[in-house]
Amino acid sequence: MKQIFYFILLIAGFSSIHSCKNLLDEDGNPLLDLNNTGGLNGPRALYREITAKDTLAEYHYSGLLVSKVITDSASITDIMYSGDKISQISFNGFLDLDGNGKLDKDSVSYTQLFNYGNNSKLQTISENRSIFRRTPPVLPTDPPGPQTLLRKEKSLYRIVYNPATAKLDSIDMKNGVEVTGTPFAFTNYSKTAYSYTGDNVSKVIRHYGLVNNAPNKKYSYEYYAYDDQISPFTLLPQAYKISRLLSTIINDKESLILSPNNPKRWSVTDLTVPIPVPVVKSTNYAYDLQTYMTKGYGVNYIYKPQ
Repeated sequence: MKQIFYFILLIAGFSSIHSCKNLLDEDGNPLLDLNNTGGLNGPRALYREITAKDTLAEYHYSGLLVSKVITDSASITDIMYSGDKISQISFNGFLDLDGNGKLDKDSVSYTQLFNYGNNSKLQTISENRSIFRRTPPVLPTDPPGPQTLLRKEKSLYRIVYNPATAKLDSIDMKNGVEVTGTPFAFTNYSKTAYSYTGDNVSKVIRHYGLVNNAPNKKYSYEYYAYDDQISPFTLLPQAYKISRLLSTIINDKESLILSPNNPKRWSVTDLTVPIPVPVVKSTNYAYDLQTYMTKGYGVNYIYKPQ
């Protein structure tokens, strides 16, 4: 009986250690806004985006600057700076390129270089991307083969800010596939336009097409019923947020991350179908005592002291 009692104590001890570990960040600092603690007074940083099942993103810092982001399936985004401005972002891992809500099994590697104008505003992003495909097994019982290079792409993004409001106005993209032995040429384009209500993004419209042709795809994203509380994404650099939107060509649904507040509803509409029908998503938010949003659309946001 005494042995059973000690065994129970041992399990309880391990559980306690595991629980405490989950309450700490990578530096051993206590995490915030767990169990409705009310958050903290003073500077903070966004540390994790989590759901009931997964960690969607974990942010690591060098001093006050975000230096690394670990996302689904241990995908890693490394961020480099020139002074306090992002100069390069490199990604290695897995993305949902087809927009079906699941990460692709094909891996992706890309590097983005950031260029700024005389007004210190982001002006262009140039990207080189490699997409790898895991070769299927010869027999069903065999393990899948290694990841092999499927294709290489180049993209150039032109970022335009409204000179009167200093808000992001539009992003023009040109993209093409590198073909060995053939001079590179951009073959595809997209144009993205942003509208605002106050400081918050209210609508995003993106056209897609072949270079020198009319668009063949067009989507609209709208954001409604903003609260007056603070979005967790205000704690992240603008250039990183733009890079996150550009990680796939259909990631514009996340454009709410550009807003200082939080929309309680958003919709996406395919404008090319005969009778467009928007798909609407809605949520009820939770906040801490310092008015930072802590939960919305099924995602919990964890903070740590800055």
